[in-house]
Amino acid sequence: MIHIVFETANVKALQTAMELDELLQGEILEIKDDFAVGPVERIYETEGYQARRDWWKTVLQFSPYENQLDIVDDKLTVHNLINELTQNEAEELWIWMGQNAHDVTGYYWLMSQLSAFAGRIQVLYLNNLPFFNEKGSIFYPTHLYEIQPKEFLKAKKLARPITLSEFELDPDEWKKICAENAMVRFLEGGKKISSKEVNFFDKSLLVHVTKDAQKLAKIISAALSKMPVQTGDAFLVWRLRELANQGLVTIHGDFSKGWKELTVQLSVV
Repeated sequence: MIHIVFETANVKALQTAMELDELLQGEILEIKDDFAVGPVERIYETEGYQARRDWWKTVLQFSPYENQLDIVDDKLTVHNLINELTQNEAEELWIWMGQNAHDVTGYYWLMSQLSAFAGRIQVLYLNNLPFFNEKGSIFYPTHLYEIQPKEFLKAKKLARPITLSEFELDPDEWKKICAENAMVRFLEGGKKISSKEVNFFDKSLLVHVTKDAQKLAKIISAALSKMPVQTGDAFLVWRLRELANQGLVTIHGDFSKGWKELTVQLSVV
């Protein structure tokens, strides 16, 4: 059994769950890219892949993750996965998804390449399902890592094969999303992804920027804690850089020294 997840925190959560249930034991692969943001036009072609990589290079510049770009190779991960499924016909793949655009767009990107293995791929989509938190209260997780390890034992019962109909329709939906090539993708519900403008998160970000200079880290932390729909911190910092280029905010400090000492304030009109 091979498991696929779409965030590093989900890897750790699933590993812990495996310690409680040997039937879950298997290799865990992570798709590292976040296809909920950035260009995706002709994503399976060299030109489209390179355009996306160049965009990420700009976004991650001066960030704590700048050196991680070279170790993200989802194409190689899928290449090796396909080889493994081809060579071992008894191997089964489980794709784990939380109810968020990151996981769902990752699912679309991945499954569109795996139609040859229909019947051997299970999907576990925690779509608007209740679980118990550490205090015993019911909540509705949007990310796998929010679920207690023992609750994964309940989650595994949700596994179902990706249907032949889904293998026909979902890749077409992904092609449509890629053709729209918006910079932000939003999960409406179920697996419905809608395309949004690049400034989609700006309002949630700017509400925390004031006339007084504040630490960049404080603004990003406050925004992420209050945003009803989250995205990555690197994307938000990139947006602040873009807003600074537009003259809407002013960023003080040297980006080449990292985020730590940077401050941000609304620009004086």
